[in-house]
Amino acid sequence: MTATMRTGHRAWIEEADCSLDDLRALESRTTDAAEYPLAADIRSNVPVYSAATVAGAERRELQTELIRALSDGPGVVVFEGAFDEDVVDRAGAAFVALIEAQRAEGAAAGDHFGKAGANDRIWNAAQKLALHSPGVYAEYYANDALALVSQAWLGPRYQVTSQVNVVNAGGAAQVPHRDYHLGFVTPDQLADYPAHLHRLSPAMTLQGAVAHCDMPLASGPTMLLPYSQTFEAGYIAFYRPEFIEFFAAHQVQVPLRKGDAVFFNPALYHGAGTNTSTDIRRMANLLQISSPFGRAMEALDRTAMVRAVYPALLEMKSAGRSERELANAVNATAEGYAFPTNLDRDQPIGSLAPPSQVDTVLAALAGDLTPEELDTILDQQQERRIP
Repeated sequence: MTATMRTGHRAWIEEADCSLDDLRALESRTTDAAEYPLAADIRSNVPVYSAATVAGAERRELQTELIRALSDGPGVVVFEGAFDEDVVDRAGAAFVALIEAQRAEGAAAGDHFGKAGANDRIWNAAQKLALHSPGVYAEYYANDALALVSQAWLGPRYQVTSQVNVVNAGGAAQVPHRDYHLGFVTPDQLADYPAHLHRLSPAMTLQGAVAHCDMPLASGPTMLLPYSQTFEAGYIAFYRPEFIEFFAAHQVQVPLRKGDAVFFNPALYHGAGTNTSTDIRRMANLLQISSPFGRAMEALDRTAMVRAVYPALLEMKSAGRSERELANAVNATAEGYAFPTNLDRDQPIGSLAPPSQVDTVLAALAGDLTPEELDTILDQQQERRIP
């Protein structure tokens, strides 16, 4: 679904494919307004759409244009006036109340790509808003700009999750990154995923952000590298210093007004900017909209399976079976994905993601934990994941 350069349609992507020259050639493209006739403007290579366009355009025609922009185009679009300011203000007031409650409880929120505790964050903000202010929630998520772009990228059924991020005055920028799914895989594992999954991952998720205040450049709106989502080796490359430096030198930022929304391909290199202002608390509702197909067809009680199988795994280890065989059995038995989880309690502090059940069982085997000891750890892990 993305353009490629050196890698073409090879089966695997390796370190040798991480060519900065390839990324430089992609990034040097210029967005042609003629290719996006429904856009009101092109700013810093980013197509900008007006609320009037969203309301009045033929839906399929606009969605076709958005698909082109997000897939093979700049990878990012902005909708001006996407959300009614009154609804944004009421949702913002609820978010502030939730943040104050978190502070009163002494809760610290981690950040996948920034320093934990430096700013304010609400994990699972969609559920919390729904429970705190259901009327506001209903109005907020009835928004048609959100539905239009989500349906364009993911089809008629999708799953919305959100996290509120408040970058306080003086708050530092995030490390540039790609996003969920492969953006949350550790560097040493990325090359083990075949190239077609590097191409598939961006099609499973759409990233977005709703501005809950005016965001001039001084406030540090999201840093973006247009066209970087078409760099197929990008998941492996974004950890390398030369790519981080290239991002810093070539990223663009689009100022936003309250109620504006930005949506982008999750493979686009991006990161929250530094808030150099002295008085702006930059609040954004970060939207992660997911395909409903990223689920298994059957539901299994994998915790029960682990408890049943773990004694046999200990016996296999004692019998001298290889680490690979043990890992194969664990991967077939335990839950291998850390998400979805309750990020208030199961936080990714110091890592990209909390440990999966597979990680927990492998660690137990490595430490020769007893079944009873593993039972306790599994109970604790399960408790942390409950919404």
